[in-house]
Amino acid sequence: MNCIDEKLQPIFSEVTRRNCGEPEFHQAVHEVLESLGRVVAKHPHFLDQALIERICEPERQVIFRVPWVDDSGKVQINRAFRVQFNSALGPYKGGMRFHPSVNVGIIKFLGFEQTFKNALTGMPIGGGKGGSDFDPKGKSDGEIMRFCQSLMTELHRHLGEYTDVPAGDIGVGGREIGYMFGQYKRLTNRYEAGVITGKALAYGGSRARTEATGYGNTYFVQAMLQTKGTDFEGKKVVVSGSGNVAIYTIEKVQSFGGKVIACSDSSGYVVDEGGIDLELLKEVKDVRRERISEYAKAKGVGTYFISADKGSVWDVPCDVAMPSATQNELSGKDADTLVKNRVIAVGEGANMPSTPEAIQVFQTAEVLFAPGKAANAGGVATSALEMQQNASRDSWTFEQTEERLATIMRNIHDTCAATAEEYGAPGNYVLGANIAGFVRVAEAMQMLGVI
Repeated sequence: MNCIDEKLQPIFSEVTRRNCGEPEFHQAVHEVLESLGRVVAKHPHFLDQALIERICEPERQVIFRVPWVDDSGKVQINRAFRVQFNSALGPYKGGMRFHPSVNVGIIKFLGFEQTFKNALTGMPIGGGKGGSDFDPKGKSDGEIMRFCQSLMTELHRHLGEYTDVPAGDIGVGGREIGYMFGQYKRLTNRYEAGVITGKALAYGGSRARTEATGYGNTYFVQAMLQTKGTDFEGKKVVVSGSGNVAIYTIEKVQSFGGKVIACSDSSGYVVDEGGIDLELLKEVKDVRRERISEYAKAKGVGTYFISADKGSVWDVPCDVAMPSATQNELSGKDADTLVKNRVIAVGEGANMPSTPEAIQVFQTAEVLFAPGKAANAGGVATSALEMQQNASRDSWTFEQTEERLATIMRNIHDTCAATAEEYGAPGNYVLGANIAGFVRVAEAMQMLGVI
């Protein structure tokens, strides 16, 4: 890791002391604090009133049990979380993640990142995150419905369109959102459509929301490439993951003339030198809910699968890498391999998918690097647009929504680039994103007083 300014080191030491055993949260805070030395040198008033300390402390953390009955009639117990991190700019906004790895430290890191990501969109939304260690894989629709209903029975009392607005994330798609919203409506006796986003079109969802995170990351990387006089046309691209973010990253990259030649899941990765067949990938992952190896079996000639214990998707030579699976999936070793294979740009579709060592490798090699809190902000931006449509009882076309998304992502890119330039680090999108997001949140907090 890079060094934190000596004025900020005591803050980080206190964060690690008070949040023991939460390495992902420590990593996220460290990355932001190491960017803020230039800010406090130029604007020392940000050190007043324990402002930075308050930004690093969630406003509220909710932890609760979720009892549910499986198909065999046995009672199961999971743990769930909602971390309402910062509401200086608006109601808490952030997704729900269902995955066995979920714990309070991961939810706190995600909520912390979400605070700055949401600020970068320019939309009036604060930062929050939630989830459970429930694993939806292998569960029936009935089991998932009963789990979601039990979770919302407790969580609903902490939500509201002016309080906290969850959405989807890993393990939480349209099916889970529907079950949770249905239970919220049942418990509150209100059709409060703006209380949750990622809804289906049939009951208040926004067109382009499903595509937004992947599309937004691609728009951001396209803007980065254009600063160097190039674009996606003719580029070989590798995308990690094969869920919602990865699928729509692939779709938009292909529309820009790029060729995605590899993608992955937790079991391994496939390489398809002719270019990933998007419709087949959607069939395997979204409809059949099978492992990525089934794509290789179905595609046959020119396609092969490598299991996760025998290699990484980042071993595949490419011009652009787009990590779109989960946190810390791209290591320093992986970054070395990508640089050796002459990667020119990396865009983070997932939250904090690159380790600090990997980011250092990319920046040292002068690879264009788009951090997740900026590059994957398209999902939450479009969620805010969904809230806007719900509030006005309106529904926009796909084209209207995507046009707004494209504008927001270009503005985020330009803001990060301009901020990096202003603080003496041109081309450093990590520093630009951290500082721009921090300043927007910090200024609002100062105006609201010590709360």
